[in-house]
This record gives sequence, structure tokens and C-alpha cells, in this order.
Amino acid sequence: MRILLSLMFSMLLFLQARLWFSDEGMREVWRLESQISERTIENHRLAIRNSALEGEVFNLKEGVEAAEERARTDLGMIAEDETFYMVIRQETQSNNLEKKNMNTPLSMPISSMMEE
Repeated sequence: MRILLSLMFSMLLFLQARLWFSDEGMREVWRLESQISERTIENHRLAIRNSALEGEVFNLKEGVEAAEERARTDLGMIAEDETFYMVIRQETQSNNLEKKNMNTPLSMPISSMMEE
């Protein structure tokens, strides 16, 4: 009877040690739980981003304002009721060396109907 009891106790110790200290035991469970919480946070962040993109897609499909804004900023579109002014910087001899990289003209559409 003692032999059977000591064999069962040693088996219990072996299984507990394997559960707590092996790579497939509780360490793996804790690592996986940590990954789950990281992925949950990442999924929440991506869901917020997706909803913002979804709203932008809806605005681009349905609204003219969003498409017009994109055309203005990305393509330089000018509307019919606007006047386009191109401002060209005049370089002086003293500022020539400083502005070698800034010799491109600045341009910006300005609405002829100025509202405050």
C-alpha cells in the first residue's frame, strides 16, 4: 500500500511540475492570454480606423464636397467662381544663396467671393 501511495504522490508531483514549469504548461497559457489582450487592443484600434475610413468612403461616394476637397488639395482644382493668383517670390542678390531651394512659385486658389 505504501508503494502505491508513494507512486501516486510522485506521479502527482511529476504532473504538477510539468503543468507549471514546462513550455506547454501554464507559461504557454499566460503567453497566449497576453497575446489575446494585445490583439484585442489592436483590433479595437483598427475598428476605429475602419469606421473612419468607412465614413470617408461614404462621403466620397455620396457627397460632392469631399471629392471636391480631395481634388483641390491633391490635384490643384480651381472652381468656376474662383480667381487663381500665382505669387512668385523675387530674389535679391543677398538672398540668392539662401533661397536656392525655394525658387518654386507659391500658388493657391482664392475665391472671388470672400466671406467672413
